[in-house]
Parts: sequence; C-alpha cells; structure tokens
Amino acid sequence: MEFTQAELTEAKRQIDSTLHKLRETVKTLSEKENPARYKSQITLAQRRIQAFELAVSLIEEKLN
Repeated sequence: MEFTQAELTEAKRQIDSTLHKLRETVKTLSEKENPARYKSQITLAQRRIQAFELAVSLIEEKLN
C-alpha cells in the first residue's frame, strides 16, 4: 500500500500528538498517591507509547 508524503506527514503529526498525551497520562498516573492502583493503565499506556514510537520510526523511514 502506497501513501503520499502528505498522508505520511499528517499521520506522523497525529501520532506525535497522541504520544504526547500518552506520556502525560503515564506521568499523571505515576504521580498519583497510590500509583500501584493504576499499574494496568500505566502498563497499557507504556505499551501504546512503544507501538506508536515504532510507527513513527517506520513513517520517518518512508519519508526519507
């Protein structure tokens, strides 16, 4: 499947925005009074961060 430069650039922009929100979520949950209570949500967010970072890397490869 082929994508235009504009489509790839927009996808990267959207993923970067989501990554920022996920990182803030992890930070917020980790700083709560009892972060162990939010362990599953933190783990899920961290796994999503890794997946989105991989996607960004692949998009950047394709753009170059």
